[in-house]
Amino acid sequence: QLQFVESGGGLVQPGGSLRLSCAAVGFNLDRYAVAWFCLAPGKEREGVSCISFNGRVTNYTDSVKGRFIVSRDNAKKTVYLQMNSLKFEDTALYYCARTYLQCRPTPEWYEYWGRGTQVTISS
Repeated sequence: QLQFVESGGGLVQPGGSLRLSCAAVGFNLDRYAVAWFCLAPGKEREGVSCISFNGRVTNYTDSVKGRFIVSRDNAKKTVYLQMNSLKFEDTALYYCARTYLQCRPTPEWYEYWGRGTQVTISS
């Protein structure tokens, strides 16, 4: 069974932090870039961050730059998203997927989408 399993979401107050995990089940991550996406109510799917297969290249959507950090541990077959200074606008379902070696700009290149973990920011 090949899949990603996301975890780490929850209910957090504005200004708080969360660390999301994206664990690969049934395969190694050594040759794959992994991207985080989010889906908020009433909005389209949006790319949040991506990290290349070896961690040398990362990217972020403008709204999370300076607040979120993506990292990976290939030995643990896990990619992380550290979310700091959380805002109400960050409320969404966060999920991950893979693509070969390097990050790509469109979701059509990605596969093995996870089911997501819910992040809710509320006072």
